[in-house]
Amino acid sequence: MQNQTLRDRLRGNETLYGGWTVTADVIAVGAMAAAGLDYVVIDLQHGGATEHDLPVLTTAISYAGATPVGRVRHAHPADIGRVLDLGCAGVIVPNVESADQARAAVGACHYPPTGYRSAGGVLTSPGGPFCLIMVESRAALADLDKTLAVPGVDGIYVGPRDLSYSLGCEPAPADHVLRRALEEIWAACQAAGKPVGVHSADGATARLYRENGCRLLNVASDVLAIGRTVKTELAAARG
Repeated sequence: MQNQTLRDRLRGNETLYGGWTVTADVIAVGAMAAAGLDYVVIDLQHGGATEHDLPVLTTAISYAGATPVGRVRHAHPADIGRVLDLGCAGVIVPNVESADQARAAVGACHYPPTGYRSAGGVLTSPGGPFCLIMVESRAALADLDKTLAVPGVDGIYVGPRDLSYSLGCEPAPADHVLRRALEEIWAACQAAGKPVGVHSADGATARLYRENGCRLLNVASDVLAIGRTVKTELAAARG
């Protein structure tokens, strides 16, 4: 899959499968991308990668046949522009509390006259970027309909742990408070015709979200996947 087509696939009806990397290791991200994923997210907010690592990481992901996506550190134009300049085809933007902030994030993704991004990125992906807005708080949930109406918001990505903290509930899909909030988000995205994802770190949880209409499915996170595999193989060896 070519990087420039993922935005078009987001705007269709396709379910997209991704992985999450926090290690900033070129071999790890390349192996994850080569496993058949549609995209791999480089987590600059909570992972070990910095802007310095992006050229080699995004190149490795693209070479393996997946699309590099950056979860930026903050909803700030400098963070967004740099990630796109250094090879990511799109961004997942955290810390967005309102439609106005979403509008600013979208503007940072696009050149004038659509937005206010500065030109000159040496590794800019062809075809135009996409912008996924995170919903992680009570305030973001309250303004969701307005956020979905912002031109250039290509989809919603839910951070269930932070959302549960904001709502004062358990960060588990079975928690009734979180579940009610997720159902509200899913319904709003469906009505707006925008794709939605809820962060997960295993295939079973991702499938649960797929069965509820989510089209952005994170099936693995590199560090957690390594830990799970080692535990399984160690148990098999000892047994």
